Amino acid sequence: MTGPIIIPWKGITPRIAADAFVAPGVVVVGDVEIGPRSSIWFGCVLRADVNKIRIGARTNIQDGTIVHCESPREGHEGFPTIIGDDVLIGHMVMVHGATLENRAFIGMKAVLLNGSVVEGDAMVAAGALVAGKRIPKGQLWAGAPAKYMRDLTEKDIKGMHFGTSRYEANAQLYREQLG
Repeated sequence: MTGPIIIPWKGITPRIAADAFVAPGVVVVGDVEIGPRSSIWFGCVLRADVNKIRIGARTNIQDGTIVHCESPREGHEGFPTIIGDDVLIGHMVMVHGATLENRAFIGMKAVLLNGSVVEGDAMVAAGALVAGKRIPKGQLWAGAPAKYMRDLTEKDIKGMHFGTSRYEANAQLYREQLG
């Protein structure tokens, strides 16, 4: 079994915490940092060849997700992708030049485009398209384009946190099993 594919770009090698889980077959390119106890699952691509990608601690990025960023250009610094701590990103998500604050929750097949911000304890529903919007703390947004649906309940937020901790534990099992 082969491990992840780690590719330096323009002299910058991805930096991955020793206790992070990066599944076999994941591709990580360039100016990427992956924090402690985070997990990057099968089939993901994290490509920081034109700007940077930062991923905090205990965050999980599930199977088939693509993470990229936007190039700087004259008069604009571009859009790095910044993902905080304890973030849950569902299967087959596209994150491009967005900021996901600590404890954000992103549903399966959602798309987050340049300049989008998802605040902590906010949820983007499965299949949503967020194009340069700010999703406030404690809210659920859904649809394409994404629109405010409702405030999250305390039960919703606890469920989001449970999902993140469950992925952290599962990642550690994979690290042990795969060596």
